[in-house]
Amino acid sequence: MRARTGIVPTVNSETTNHVRFHTPMKFNQGNSVSKPEALGCGDAPADITASDGKLNTCGSLAGLSESSIVAGRQLNCPSCLGDGLEVFYEARRIPVQVCVTMGSRQEALDHPCRDLALGYCRACGFITNVLFEEGIVCKGGLYEDQQTFSPFFRNFQIDVTRQLVERYGIRDKDVVEIGCGKGDFLHELCKAGDNRGLGIDPLSGTNENTNNSRMVRFVADYFGPDHAKEPCDLLSCRHTLEHIRPVSDFLTLVRSTIGDRPDTLVYFEVPDTMRVMRERAFWDIYYDHCSYFTSGSFARLFRSRGFDVINLARRFGEQYLLLFARPTRQPTSAVLPQESDFEEMTLEVAAFGNAVSQRVAYWRNLLLDAHRQGRRIAIWGSGSKCVGFLSTVGMADVIDRVIDVNPRRHGRFLPGLGCPISAPEELIGAPPDVVIVMNPVYQVEIRERLAQMGVTPEILTI
Repeated sequence: MRARTGIVPTVNSETTNHVRFHTPMKFNQGNSVSKPEALGCGDAPADITASDGKLNTCGSLAGLSESSIVAGRQLNCPSCLGDGLEVFYEARRIPVQVCVTMGSRQEALDHPCRDLALGYCRACGFITNVLFEEGIVCKGGLYEDQQTFSPFFRNFQIDVTRQLVERYGIRDKDVVEIGCGKGDFLHELCKAGDNRGLGIDPLSGTNENTNNSRMVRFVADYFGPDHAKEPCDLLSCRHTLEHIRPVSDFLTLVRSTIGDRPDTLVYFEVPDTMRVMRERAFWDIYYDHCSYFTSGSFARLFRSRGFDVINLARRFGEQYLLLFARPTRQPTSAVLPQESDFEEMTLEVAAFGNAVSQRVAYWRNLLLDAHRQGRRIAIWGSGSKCVGFLSTVGMADVIDRVIDVNPRRHGRFLPGLGCPISAPEELIGAPPDVVIVMNPVYQVEIRERLAQMGVTPEILTI
């Protein structure tokens, strides 16, 4: 996941995250909406204590009542612009960015936290964090979301570039990528198809890949009307749209920037929220993800903003949605079978709260039991899922180590939690009894790495 909002964060340990679930509640237009107060992740008291009285874990579940953090408020849907959103999930005091790491435990514990409330639009199926604030100022964080240290992810990225080159003819073309990050995907695509690339990202000037490549150049900026003059046969935007709340306005900007170039291919990639709902994957809900899409709501947004959606696909263990479209002047109708998911999504939203409550309780009990038994617990994967998981379950104090293969994360600390991040080799001298894998798609390569090191723990996946 990649934030392109220009926020650069900080953090607060023993995250006391209050998660609330309730029957969807309708907003009422016209009430003033005040910004939530700044909250430290450790401000509220912990409510789970080990039998020895020494463990101070964090996080508490509570049924929703009149004390809901969104009671009486109303907002319009940022996607279809319709009236009324129904809130079905709330989380208290969660880190504002999940992909940053901090240089010290205290910096990590001082990271700003905010409340989250997910609202569901019954008109278009879009989900948004109705409490999202733009421009929260954070200090001292290093934004690091690179996944290409994993062979599985590298193969996924190569497969996507191959599809763009071979199926859609992106060969000897001009490619523009919005929110390009370190430029790994853009470099791969330009290399595979002998293309020319332009990466637009406010943080691109700090990346080591912004070199003097013949194929790729970078602009440290936000995407805007000034980029309409750039040649563009493919406009790509990957894991950026979920960080933008006014998604309809943003797609209108993209469409106007393309203008009268009907042959331009548009490729967008976002997390698949239908999977999050089906799997009750509370660890994939983050403050800085303010927009959540299913295949249907994704396609409806694009069709409403002047695009013809020509293909929808789920990839990367069905965790990512891939959308391919072209600009059009004519209205288009839903023709792809994946677009017909509104009824299922409505049912999943209704069931989400109670099911997540049970799942959170399961993991809390499992972690607490392992701790009481003196078992050493390691988490493999220090990225967004790890922060989302520990912030919600609230058991960071029982985790012995957090492991990551990305060397840029080693020796740094998780936002809002204060957990240090270690290299895999550190498990050799102090082998864990249990390793919890944060993303099941990496399970095979993690098992192989552990076997190579001679470490044989019980392996669990979320």
